[in-house]
This record gives sequence, C-alpha cells and structure tokens, in this order.
Amino acid sequence: MPPALCALCKTERALIKRPKNHQKLCKGCFIQIFEDEVHHTIISSNLFFPGEKVAVGASGGKDSTVLASVLKTLNERHHYGVDLVLLSIDEGIKGYRDDSLETVKRNAVQYDMPLKIVGYDELYGWTMDQVVETIGKKGNCTYCGVFRRQALDRGAKILGIKHVVTGHNADDVAETVLMNLLRGDLPRLSRSTSIVTGSDASEVKRSKPLKYSYEKEIVLYAHHKKLDYFSTECIYSPEAFRGSARSLIKNLEKVRPSAILDVVRSGEDMARLVPGATQDSCRCDGKPASHQAAADDDNIGGCGSANGRTNGGEMAAMEKRLRENEAAEAGELETEITVTKIEVQRHDRPNQTNGQPKTPGTNLPVRLKQKLGTCEKCGYMSSQKLCQACMLLEGLNKNRPEITL
Repeated sequence: MPPALCALCKTERALIKRPKNHQKLCKGCFIQIFEDEVHHTIISSNLFFPGEKVAVGASGGKDSTVLASVLKTLNERHHYGVDLVLLSIDEGIKGYRDDSLETVKRNAVQYDMPLKIVGYDELYGWTMDQVVETIGKKGNCTYCGVFRRQALDRGAKILGIKHVVTGHNADDVAETVLMNLLRGDLPRLSRSTSIVTGSDASEVKRSKPLKYSYEKEIVLYAHHKKLDYFSTECIYSPEAFRGSARSLIKNLEKVRPSAILDVVRSGEDMARLVPGATQDSCRCDGKPASHQAAADDDNIGGCGSANGRTNGGEMAAMEKRLRENEAAEAGELETEITVTKIEVQRHDRPNQTNGQPKTPGTNLPVRLKQKLGTCEKCGYMSSQKLCQACMLLEGLNKNRPEITL
C-alpha cells in the first residue's frame, strides 16, 4: 500500500495525524495550519493593537515556549506591530525553576526578545522552598498560585506593560470548565473560559492565544520546529483535583477527538447564561480559517467548529428566541406594562412602605458588585483591605522561625 498523502497539499507524504481531528498532514502543512489557527484566534478576538507592548509569560515549558515562537512568527508575518517581551517568575524552587529559567534565557537569545525575571524572594521575602518547609507540601499550590498571579502583574507593571499573554491551551480550559461544573461554581465559568481576562479597573489584561490549541498539537509543533523547552514537572505539584479532571478529559478525547473543544464551547455557552457575566471568546462564529476551508468536512477550525457541531452560543440564542416567542404570544392577548422604576427593599428595613405591607414578589434581589480598590499593605488591586497574597504572607510570617544571633 502506497504511503498516504497529506490531506491538504495532496503532494507530500503524511507524517502527522492531528490529535484534534485525526487529519493526516505533512510536516509543512501541520506547522502552517497550527500557526494559521492561532492567527485566526488572535484576529477574531482582537487581542492586539499596533504599537502595543506585550509580555509573554515564559516558564520555559512547552506551552510558553511555543507561544513565544508562534507570536514572533505571526508578528513578523502578519505585521501586528506588537513589541514582545519575555516575563518569567522565579518561584525559588531549586532543581526545577532554576533549570527552567536557563531554558528561558536561551529562548530570549533565540527569539531576540528582552527578558525580565521577577522572584518571589524580592516580592514577598519568601521562596517556595521556604514556604513548603514551613507549611508542608499539602496546600502549597494555593500559595504559589496567588503569588504567581500577582507576580506577573507586578512584573508587567515594572516593565510598563498592560497586557500579558499566557500559554493556557484548550486542555487547560476544558479541565477548568469541568472543575467548576463539578464544584457547582457556574459564576466562575465566565472568567475561566474567557480568552481575555481583566477589566477597565484592572491594571493588567491577560489573554490566551493558545486557548483553542490542543496540548498534544503544541508538543508536535515544538518537536517539528525543534524548539528548546523544559519538560520536567514541578516537584511540589501534588495530586490535586485538576488531575482528576485531566484524566477524565483524556479519556473522553480517546473516544471523541473533538471532546476537548466541545467542553470548552459548552463552558462558553453556559457562561453566557450566568446573570451579569460577560463572555469574551472567539468571535468568528465557528468559521474556519483559509486552510481549514480547504480541508474535508470533518475538520475542526481554530475556534473549535466541526462538522456535526454547532458554533457556540446556542443555549443563549434558544432562550432568547423562547422569550421573544412568549412575548409575541402574550402581546396578542394582553397589554404590556413597562416598569420604569423598581424600588428595591433593603434587608435592614421591614417589608413595608408607610405602614402598609408590600405585595410579595415586588422586591427583586440585588446582586452587589465588589468594589475594586487597593491593598492597604502592598498597594496591589484588591476588593478587601488586604489582598490574597498579603493575607497568606501574614500567616507565613507568624510561623517564620525567629533567628537568634
């Protein structure tokens, strides 16, 4: 039997079977379509603007290394006009982070990008080695996660940058969606599935250009591009809840290759139904990029469109149509009454006005929004007097052994 030909170019021998849709591609077409899908995500979501200075969160791992490489390539090819900088966080983990930072330093030379390294020790006075020595391995990821998020923002502020891109991929987002569903935490879906996080009140915007890219394809891209990356897992990473979600996602992927993007799209749809939540996702309505249009009907585009699947937003659209239909039917038989002002009952007052009890159902619950301010101790943005990092540091400092001279 002759070797299979590439499904796109029809001339070169197929060497790669895409994990996303089992499409057989040659090396050149796979690299091209991977880059085109990331470009499609960037353009359809309006992630960048000309002249913007963007920090790439670089850990030395496969995701951030591929992200830096792809962004450099696309920036030059499509003339984004973006100034890219590598920003790394040194958690202070000997035998892990110190080795991965050496990879980041090589990447900075290879990609000709400036590099800024910010350490936990200089920001918080603690390294993760010291934290684990104090509290043990259980729960240490909570400390590291809070410190790292704040460290990225602080590092960006030092560089005068207001946009940080991270290497979160489709597998990461799907795992987070499942974790929030299993916890019953639907309000968090909006933040976890959004391709852009942050608001006008936030100092730093975060975005995920690799949101619709499979982890396996990121590894394939790094392999065939011969990228230099660090592959060792964190030595303090415990068997957390995310590990269970990851195993479930991988099992689903074996049965249905599109399962990862299906979960991501379902999470986006459900996030749109959460009252008061805003969803920022790929705005292409599932339309594939140029290379995907040339592929067969089973192809999955950069944003997760596929044959036999819808393009996202169907649940919200269906509810809207139902409301419109109900309003139209009611309009034939009833007179519409428009309420221009609603008096909201305060919880500290009795349910009455001028001594007369109010009719049940006239009071609507109020969803109070948190007011974003700054931490009294470090000045970092926080809705409380102290930010999460400072609260954790208070507990650590209480347990810090005193040094006697």
